[in-house]
Amino acid sequence: RSLIRVTDDGLGMSRDDALLSLERHATSKIQQASDLYAITTMGFRGEALPSIASVSRFSIITRERDGQSPEGAQVIVNGGKIQEVKAAGSPPGTCVEARQLFFNLPARRKFLRSEETESAHIHHYLTLAALAHPGISFTFMKDGRLVWQLPGVKGGDLLAVLRERHRALYGGDIKLLALDHTGTLPAPAEPDTDNLEILEGPSAAPKMRVWGLMGAPGVSRATREEQHLFVNRRPVENRGINAALMEGYHTALMKGRFPVCCLFLEIPPSLVDVNIHPSKREVKFHHERAVRSVVAQAVRQTLLRFHTPELIASAAVPPTTEPAASIPVPEQTELPVGTAPSLSKPEVQWPYPPVQTPLAAPGKPPMQVEAEPIFNRPSDSVMPPQTVPVPTAQTPVAPEKPVLPKLSPGEPVPLLHVPLRLVGVIGKLYVVLESDRGLVLLDQHAAHERILFEQMLDRMERQEQAPTQRLLIAETVELPPRDAHFLRELLPTLTRLGVSLSEFGERTFLLDGLPPFVRVESPRRFVLELVDELKAAGNEVNSVRLGEHTVAKTVCRHAVKANDLLAGAELENLIRDLRQCAMPYTCPHGRPTMIEMNYGELEKKFGRSQ
Repeated sequence: RSLIRVTDDGLGMSRDDALLSLERHATSKIQQASDLYAITTMGFRGEALPSIASVSRFSIITRERDGQSPEGAQVIVNGGKIQEVKAAGSPPGTCVEARQLFFNLPARRKFLRSEETESAHIHHYLTLAALAHPGISFTFMKDGRLVWQLPGVKGGDLLAVLRERHRALYGGDIKLLALDHTGTLPAPAEPDTDNLEILEGPSAAPKMRVWGLMGAPGVSRATREEQHLFVNRRPVENRGINAALMEGYHTALMKGRFPVCCLFLEIPPSLVDVNIHPSKREVKFHHERAVRSVVAQAVRQTLLRFHTPELIASAAVPPTTEPAASIPVPEQTELPVGTAPSLSKPEVQWPYPPVQTPLAAPGKPPMQVEAEPIFNRPSDSVMPPQTVPVPTAQTPVAPEKPVLPKLSPGEPVPLLHVPLRLVGVIGKLYVVLESDRGLVLLDQHAAHERILFEQMLDRMERQEQAPTQRLLIAETVELPPRDAHFLRELLPTLTRLGVSLSEFGERTFLLDGLPPFVRVESPRRFVLELVDELKAAGNEVNSVRLGEHTVAKTVCRHAVKANDLLAGAELENLIRDLRQCAMPYTCPHGRPTMIEMNYGELEKKFGRSQ
C-alpha cells in the first residue's frame, strides 16, 4: 500500500521510450502487423503502466544497457500527471516505484483487501515468475524482512533446473515425476506466409512440447493451488488444461482431489491468443481439443512410465521368512481367472488358492473356505479364459537384486521396484511389508481391485469391434446446438465402439444400442456424460473407457474383502500380480493401494530426529 518497487537488470529504455511507455495503448511488442501473431514477451498490456501511474505516486528510472549515454532518465508522475523528467544515475535496467496506491481515489482504496491478502497475491505471482524462469535469481522482501532469496539455477538440463527451483520454493518432500512429451497439432488449412519460421515447412503440422514436473501416484491436493501452468513461459489459467490433467490422471486420483504439477506448454505463438483477459491470466488455443489431448497423453504416459512394464518381471517379491507350506496348493497349479460371456452361470474359480481360517480351538482341523467367484453373473463376464500359475512355497519368486528403472536425477524410485519383505497382516486387511527404505502398508482389497480391473480391461481391449446390444425401446435424446454439432462428427467412431446413435433431427439423436457391458438407467444422461467424456478425453476414449464404470463396480464387488484372510503364497501372488499392472499404485477409484513410511518419518514419530 505504501510502496511497491520492482527492479531489474534488463535492457532498459531511452528517455523518449520511458515517456512513451506511459502513454495509453503503448507497447514494445509490435513493430509490424504480423507481430500480433507471434507475441512472446511478458510485458504489461498497453493500459497497465499509465493506469498504475494514474492512481499512485509513480516513478520510473531506466538506462539502456547498450545506450551511448552514461546517465539514465527518471520520470515522476503523480495521479496521472507528469511532474518531472530528469537525468538520473542508474545501472542498466529499469526500476519502477508505485507509492501510496489509490491516494487520489479513496473510494477505490477502501476496497483494498487486508495487507495479508494483498501480500499473498504478490507472493503467488512472484512464485509463478520464479518457477517460469529458474535461471533468474529472485529476492522477495516484505516490510524490510527477507521472505525468500532464490539464486539463479544454471545448467543445461531444464528439468533438473526446474526441480531445484521447485525444491527451493516448496521443499523436497513432494514426490515429483519429470515429464517431457512432444505432440503434433492439426496442420493449418493455409500456410501463414507472414510467420513461416514457426513451422517446419509451409504445410508442416506444428509441434507442441509439454514438459515439467507432476506429482507421482498418490500425490494430490484438495485444491488446485499447487497446479502451476505456463504457456510459452507465461503463467496462465485454463480450464481445458485443468480438464486434461484430470483426464491424464484418470483412475489415479480420488474424487475431489487435484494433481500437483508445474507444467510448461511450448506452442507456436500464432496458435495461442494471449490477449483475451485484462490481466492475461487466461489464454485461448486455436486447437483446444488437440492441445488438451496432447497434455492428457503426456501425463498418462508419464504415469505409466513411472512403473516400467519391461522391468516388472525382474522385481518380484523376495521370499518370506516364514514357510508357506500350510497353504494347500498343488505344485504349479493353474487356476482360471475369468470366463467368456455365457447365458448360463459361468463356472469360475478364484484366482488365488482357497484361504484357510485360523484354528477355532486346539486340535481342531482347519476349515477350508471357498471364496466368492470373481464373476457370478453373465453380465459381469467379459473376459476370455486365461490361466496363471500360482506359486508354491518352493517356487522361487524373487531375484537377489531387482533391476531399477532409469530415473532422472531427483526422481523418486517406484515402490514396487525395491525389494519388499512380507511381515504379516493387520486388521485382516492391511499387508505389512518391509523395504530398505522403511515400512510399507498394502490394502489387499484396493490392490486386488486394481489387478482385476486391468485384467478385465486388457481382455476388452483385444476386441477389435465392440459388440452392440440392442435396446428394447429406442430412446430419443435432444442436445444443445453445440453438443449436437460435436456429437454428429463422432457418430462413426461411436458406432465402432458399440454405441448405436443416429441423427433423428437437427438436434435430436436416436439411441437404440449400447455395448453389452454398459449399464445405464437414463439413456439421456448417458449421452450427455458421453459428450462430456469425449470433450475431456479427446481421441483417447475407446470401448474400454465406455465400460470402465461398470467394470470398476464389478471388480469392487469381487475383490478380496477386509475379512478375507490371506497368507504366505497368496499374498506373494497378490503382490506379483500387482507388479504386472500398468497403474499399480491406485485402485480404479483413485485410492492408494500402498502407502510408505520411510525411516525418516518413523524416527520423527519416535522422537529420534527433529
